[in-house]
Amino acid sequence: MSPSPPEVTGRLWAIAAITGSGAFMAMLDSTVVNLALETIRSDLDAPLSGVQWVATGYLIALAVSLPLTGWLGRRLGNGRLWAGSVVVFVLASVLCAFAQNLAFLIASRCLQGLAAGLMVPAGQAVLAATADRRQLGRLMGTVGFAVALGPALGPAFGGVLIDTASWRWLFLINVPVGIAVLIGARRHISPGEKFSQNRVDTTGLVLIGLGLPLLLYGAAEIGSSNFNLLSLASAALGTGLSALFVVHAVRAREPLIDVGLLQRARFAAPVVTAGLTGAAMYGGLLLLPIFLQRSAGQTPSEAGLMLLAMGLGSAFVLPVAGMLTDRFGPRRVSLAGGALLTLTTIPFLSSAPLASGTVAILLLARGAGLALAQMPAIAAAYGEVAKTKTGDAATLINIAQRLGGAIGAIAVVAVIEQVGISASGTAYRIAFGMLVILSAGALFAATRMAVPEQQQ
Repeated sequence: MSPSPPEVTGRLWAIAAITGSGAFMAMLDSTVVNLALETIRSDLDAPLSGVQWVATGYLIALAVSLPLTGWLGRRLGNGRLWAGSVVVFVLASVLCAFAQNLAFLIASRCLQGLAAGLMVPAGQAVLAATADRRQLGRLMGTVGFAVALGPALGPAFGGVLIDTASWRWLFLINVPVGIAVLIGARRHISPGEKFSQNRVDTTGLVLIGLGLPLLLYGAAEIGSSNFNLLSLASAALGTGLSALFVVHAVRAREPLIDVGLLQRARFAAPVVTAGLTGAAMYGGLLLLPIFLQRSAGQTPSEAGLMLLAMGLGSAFVLPVAGMLTDRFGPRRVSLAGGALLTLTTIPFLSSAPLASGTVAILLLARGAGLALAQMPAIAAAYGEVAKTKTGDAATLINIAQRLGGAIGAIAVVAVIEQVGISASGTAYRIAFGMLVILSAGALFAATRMAVPEQQQ
């Protein structure tokens, strides 16, 4: 029997709740605005092609600032960086709410995205640097609950606000939450330690600062079935620049991100697990709405409720996953999650139609599998680095998750486009087969995760 993990103090729970609330704001804003695009178009009298950048600009800006997290955390302290990003996020939300034209709204959303790209990994770094590794499962489970709940509740919450008030309240709601978070941070979150560093790695910043957004933009366009020269060129150029960044970072004396951490198997295995789980998750989020509406004959509302079930399955299992991780170690829990994720995807390969109740149960269990597979892997990755490297670890973990999502989306769309969306269900079976492969890949990567010393 493994020894009981140390109790989590009230201060650590408070830090998890505070940083989790910040992550909830960022994740909510990444999805909820999509519902308001038509309302914004009508209110600002703008073309839909331009309004689309209210959503796209946020995601690209988030990818631009993400690589800076580690370096800024070392220069300023992770606590200061997190608090500063919350302040900028709230101010940008106010600017979005009072925007009178599309250009100002897009610029404000980009500023909001830049802040969010720093806020989420910086908050994780604060938590990882404060807690004992045997407490990380429960704490990351709490933060993960908030992160998963944002996209799950975002559509319903946003719809109510749009119908009863105005799209501007989608942004104004961040103000009281942000103020409460900052008040709590003054009591519980330390500024963090500064580490001397001469200058920013300019070459690395240019390579990854251009490469990652281009790659994610190209993947997002391909994931939306926009196969054109621009999307393919963006994805290809982004991939090339990102690869050059890795080569540069390995050779640089003071790299922007310490990619050398990935040379450690005990760190790389959980990062790969988290990335492949992200691929299975985002690939499923792209494929399932199409499948449920076009093949299963569901209405958009019915398909939305099915996806809500998957999101709630993840959200409510995450705290349990955290407790299990601290008790039995991340490897065992992640293995169980990878197996559940794989098993709940296999039934969609069947040519026989699935009953709605069966689909709902499968998606609820699939959400639970995602939580059990990914969150322990993230906790394991943080547990394998020194506290001085939590900023770099946070950056690498978040990049792996986003790249994994891009890979999942591209794989699914490529299959559907190649085989044909109406090819008697063949395209769906092949696409779900891709999700099974990605899920099995996450399961295999979890087998390479280290066993905690107390369990050996």
